[in-house]
Amino acid sequence: MPVVNAPVDERAARTPAVDDAPFRARRARTVGLVVAGALAAVLVALAVGLSLEPGTGWSVLDTASTAVLGVLLCGGLVRLVSVRAVPTEDALVVRNVLLTRRVRWDEVLEVRFGRDDPWLVLGTDDGEDVAVMAVQRSDGEHAQAEARRLARLVAARAPRPHRG
Repeated sequence: MPVVNAPVDERAARTPAVDDAPFRARRARTVGLVVAGALAAVLVALAVGLSLEPGTGWSVLDTASTAVLGVLLCGGLVRLVSVRAVPTEDALVVRNVLLTRRVRWDEVLEVRFGRDDPWLVLGTDDGEDVAVMAVQRSDGEHAQAEARRLARLVAARAPRPHRG
């Protein structure tokens, strides 16, 4: 697998019609949504089954607690798989698990996706690295293609003056 570790290239800024569709993880999203659905089904079956079975000592409070637990767990999984990065005209809006950050195109100095990185990282002009969890190593070649697409977007949206 090739490694993307490219500083922003002025030549790439001349690339016509860069695709600016949102970036989303594929494999983790699919697995997470399936697990959330299965978890919800198991918890509902458990709560209903035990509440209808005489002699289990299962109360309405137990049923409600199971429902709340299910909502919290499924909500956490959905948030985990809803990571994305949405390109706009002037910035990349990066929604990771806990935080959403807006990174202006001219702040991005490089797009890194090294062989050992679990997800793509943006090097910014303030020295901070911004993880883009929407492009994940587990997606294989698709992730590599998405890293290259993001590097092209950065180059197209924030061309640097020619140094010569």
